[in-house]
Amino acid sequence: MLKVSKFGGSSLATAEQVRRVCDIITADPKRRLIVVSAPGKRHSQDIKVTDLLIAAASERLTGKIGASECAETIERYRSIASGLGLPAEVIEPISRDLTERLEKSTTDANLYMDTMKAGGEDNCARLIAQVLQARGVEAHYVSPKDAGMILSDEPGNAQVLPEAYNRLRDLNERPGITIFPGFFGYSKQGNVVTFSRGGSDITGAILASAVRAEVYENFTDVDSVFAANPSIVKDPAPIAELTYREMRELSYAGFSVFHDEALEPVYRAQVPVNIRNTNNPKADGTMIVPSRKSTDIPVVGIAAIDSICCIYLSKYLMNRQIGFGRRLLQILESEAVSFEHVPSGIDNMSVIIREENLPAKKEKRIVEQIRQTLGPEDISVERGLSLIMVVGEGMRHTVGIASRATHALSSAQVNIEMINQGSNEVSMMFGIKSEDMETAVQALYSAFFA
Repeated sequence: MLKVSKFGGSSLATAEQVRRVCDIITADPKRRLIVVSAPGKRHSQDIKVTDLLIAAASERLTGKIGASECAETIERYRSIASGLGLPAEVIEPISRDLTERLEKSTTDANLYMDTMKAGGEDNCARLIAQVLQARGVEAHYVSPKDAGMILSDEPGNAQVLPEAYNRLRDLNERPGITIFPGFFGYSKQGNVVTFSRGGSDITGAILASAVRAEVYENFTDVDSVFAANPSIVKDPAPIAELTYREMRELSYAGFSVFHDEALEPVYRAQVPVNIRNTNNPKADGTMIVPSRKSTDIPVVGIAAIDSICCIYLSKYLMNRQIGFGRRLLQILESEAVSFEHVPSGIDNMSVIIREENLPAKKEKRIVEQIRQTLGPEDISVERGLSLIMVVGEGMRHTVGIASRATHALSSAQVNIEMINQGSNEVSMMFGIKSEDMETAVQALYSAFFA
């Protein structure tokens, strides 16, 4: 058995961080398949390598050169290599690769942008392989194309294709340590395509599933997943163990420590995930597993999503009109708008949407289509909302969770705009005004964890 270990951008931002990563890799002989992100921020005012590459690509796409951003990216790799005592010529192929990417055709703007973005992870993987080789370790970079990471032809939002898993399974047989760049793969047409932002988590999950790993270790910059956002709640409780479903709900609702799309591959293969800290590798971290040993803790976390809007419509005897909901959602589909939740009553329905997916022009068209097609008596769009999620497998076995939550919000003077609970009872959602988001999270945390 082997372990798949993924290291995020903060773990690879400096020479010292890379040195720690290599120490962790070599400390366990089971760590034979390593996924790396592009170097992240070295300090709070810094720029991530991926953002530098996006800036360079954006310059080219507007008819400029983008050379300064590309040069700054190359210098980031040079600084890491120099700090690790690697010879200067190590940077030559990285410099050549990034320059060639910058000069590629911009005819298809989306494919060009993905080619540039992927350069961060690709060159980081090459560099990490060389760092390990300099230590006398058998380590090899592998290209996602050669390995068989086949993705859908959807730049910036690609999905893994089923046939990729059989091809990637052969990575299990490779000698030594394999260094695999995260975040991107290749379409059947041979184009570089990336997952959504933060997609290196997805790469690691796909590989862990393909090789049936013993565990998927996701190294980041925190000791564990916490029960609430530390920037909102002071010293929130660490979570030792979560189920896939709990983590999916929390990731969806703003827990950025793990990409929400990364859970499907490991869930399907039943590979446990271990969230760990590069800077404190002795900490146990958080385990994400099929089922928790104990469900006597009803709530494991409180999460929040900001920048939400709601399309509200009402019509008398709506519940008697067969296909009303289907036609409403078809209107959204025709405008390529995805929704988050659809709370409803007998004569009214709300569609919860992320504001970024509903710009003003699109909102106007959708509202007009709804009026013409469905003839509601009332329709309105409310912006400036947040969703608060109370998450826990144990809620289904505990009486009074909704009462405790609503009492906590009432006591904090937070008005509930809407409430929704899925039939699986893993989460409970509250819609509130965005200005009350932090107050609501703090109140709910106190209610369930104080």
